Amino acid sequence: MKTLHKLSLTAAVAAIAAGTFAVADMPQEADQPTVTPRAMADALHLVMDSDRAVYTRKIVNRLAAKDKVISASEHYDDDKALVLPAQMFRYGAEMVAERAQDKPDVNFSYSLQSLWPVNKQNAPRTDAEKTGLQYVADNKGDNYYAVETLGDTKYFTAVYADVAVAPVCVSCHNEHKDSPKRDFEIGDVMGGVVIRIPMEG
Repeated sequence: MKTLHKLSLTAAVAAIAAGTFAVADMPQEADQPTVTPRAMADALHLVMDSDRAVYTRKIVNRLAAKDKVISASEHYDDDKALVLPAQMFRYGAEMVAERAQDKPDVNFSYSLQSLWPVNKQNAPRTDAEKTGLQYVADNKGDNYYAVETLGDTKYFTAVYADVAVAPVCVSCHNEHKDSPKRDFEIGDVMGGVVIRIPMEG
């Protein structure tokens, strides 16, 4: 990955809006603002969190919980239902990873994890993930930032609280047969979004 930490603010915003980071080779002016890995992670999360909240509130909660036009289900194909917000998020992360394979300047990953995962694959694995998820659960409104080394690569890792933004979030987790926690309320931290950006050096 080339100079992600020196990407200009204007270029970064344009890259996020366009869905590409193929601007890292643009020449830098000495007085041009730069984006740190933390600012980049914060910007990425702002887009992800906003999109997810809109889908949850405006689509799933309205159509499934409020108007009862269609249900939402993890078995959405079989049930002819809406995709759950967590599934939508995971599918987006998988598509980003797939589409980024032929873009060497696009090098980041993200996932939705929880200390109380319905799907055990979403449990934290690294020390930074475990510490970060506990931190955002204990310190509502604060994010967690760390640098961790996985294999031969050093990463800037950021963890953001995943909050129950609609009744459908709470009912889904509280009523799911595989849920280890069944007393969530609106506004509770249910897990976290983990964003990882490789660092040079």
